[in-house]
Order: sequence, then C-alpha cells, then structure tokens
Amino acid sequence: MISLALLAVHIACGSVALLAAAVALAAAKGRRNHILSGRVYALGMAGVFVTAVPLALLGADIFLLFIAFFSFYMVFAGWRFARNRRGLAQPLDWTAVTIMALTGLGMWVYGGVIGMAGDSQWVTLALFGFIALGLAGADALFHRRTGPAPYHRRISRHLTNMMAGTIATVTAVLVVNVATNPVWLAWVLPTLVMTPLIVWWNVRVAREAARRSPG
Repeated sequence: MISLALLAVHIACGSVALLAAAVALAAAKGRRNHILSGRVYALGMAGVFVTAVPLALLGADIFLLFIAFFSFYMVFAGWRFARNRRGLAQPLDWTAVTIMALTGLGMWVYGGVIGMAGDSQWVTLALFGFIALGLAGADALFHRRTGPAPYHRRISRHLTNMMAGTIATVTAVLVVNVATNPVWLAWVLPTLVMTPLIVWWNVRVAREAARRSPG
C-alpha cells in the first residue's frame, strides 16, 4: 500500500512537472508566466524525487536510485542559478555538485557491474554517467568564480540544467509508455534528440550577450 501511494504521488508530480515544463518553454523567458511555471516545474520534480527515492529503496532498484539523484540535481541546480543572482556559490551548491559527481561515478561503476552480467542498461548508465560528470564539472567551474557572474553565463547554466531536467521528465514518460528493443533506446533517445536544442539555446544566449556588450 505504501508503494502504491508513493507511486500515485510520483506519477501526479511527474505529470504536473511535464505540463509546467511545456509552459515554461513556450513562455517568454524572464516573464511572469515563465517564472511561475518554472517554480511549479521545480516543485513537481522535487515531488518526483522525494517519492522516487523510497520507491527505489523499497524495490531495491539501484538503477532508479541513481536516476532519481541524476534527474533532481539538474532541476535543483537550474533553480539555484536562477535564484542566485550574484552567481556566488554557497555550501549548498558545492554539496549538490559533489553529489552529482559521485552519482556519475556510481553510474559508471554500477553500469560496469550489470554490463558484465549481460544487462544492456549499462549503455544508459554509461551515457548518463558521462552527462552527470559533465554537468557537475561545468557547474563546478562556474562556482569557482570569486566575483559576481555575468548575467549571460548564469542564465546559460540555468537553461542548460533546466532543459536537461526536462529531458529527464520526457524520458520518464517515454520509458513508461513505449517499449523499445533494446530497452535502453527509450532511455537515451530523448537525450540524443533534445541535446542539440540545449546547444542551440546556449549559442543564442552567447550571441545576444555579445551583441549587447560594448565594443
């Protein structure tokens, strides 16, 4: 009964997060609708994380436990970059980055273990471990700044992490509703399709910043 209740809340939070993400992406960035939908999205993903961890532990599912921390970090970090307007890292930010880096390393180790046992999901863990370490590294470099961060750099980190979190939300919907062969295809397909959008968005932010800078 506990698992069923957690699962119901988990699905509800995930549905709210997915709808809020769609609104945030469609809304003008920095405007009221974008900010409000972004907050709802972050709260929804917090609910997903809070329910996913006990579900994974009750089911002894190490794979989903890693996915829970991986997905939540991206949303949490994206929210922090939006809220922390000075761009100066706090201990909470460094703790989160450390957990994400350990999650990425854990994914690689566990991926190697299940890969040797013949489980093809090692492919998912290998890719997500790479992404986890990449995001943790990029965020750590940002946090090492000793002065206030330029607006465009902070927004770039915000967009990157929030979009990555959105990919995780879409992935969850796809995995639940679509069966693929091999099984890892549903897990990695949204990342392969939507990552170019993150790259394009970062290029756009950088170009806008360059146009606004003097000289």
